[in-house]
Amino acid sequence: MTKVVGGMTMSLDGFVNDRSGSVRLLYPDMAGMQNSEVLQESIQATGAVIMGRNAYDMAEGDFTGYEFQAPIFVLTHQAPEKVAKGENEYLQFHFVTDGIESVVAKAKSAAGGKDVTVIGGADTIRQLLKAGLLDELHMDVAPVLLGEGTKLFEPLGIEPIALEPLRVVGYRGVIHIVLRVIKQ
Repeated sequence: MTKVVGGMTMSLDGFVNDRSGSVRLLYPDMAGMQNSEVLQESIQATGAVIMGRNAYDMAEGDFTGYEFQAPIFVLTHQAPEKVAKGENEYLQFHFVTDGIESVVAKAKSAAGGKDVTVIGGADTIRQLLKAGLLDELHMDVAPVLLGEGTKLFEPLGIEPIALEPLRVVGYRGVIHIVLRVIKQ
């Protein structure tokens, strides 16, 4: 069964970037993370990717060599004029402008029974939680206090959401936590 899995790295104080929007301090060993067992498991389990427009824009127009070689569904208000480099027979971009439910339906359809991995950003994960469309959270907690920036879990304005811990692993200086979202 296809699961929608939201994953993100955050600081110990809950920020997904610093006050200038940088994620540099959250990923001090990017090469090590890319080769980690945790990320490799996620890549193998992923049939499609959802990302928000800000996450898409962070690549600055180049997804050449991107880890997830799967269809990418970008949740946006407006598609960019020029599609990023890096498309191939596995990785294609689809810009979805008609909402969170639509992007999930399209990604699930393309996933071929594998997981739909949500790789960013914070707003997209919050929208999925609010809509009850997220099945699991895969959180990496970096050993840094950023103090300011974008909080992953801003006040959601929803009823409490119960989470069931499924796995906790330490790797490369971060704590990886897998939580199942308990649906009411």
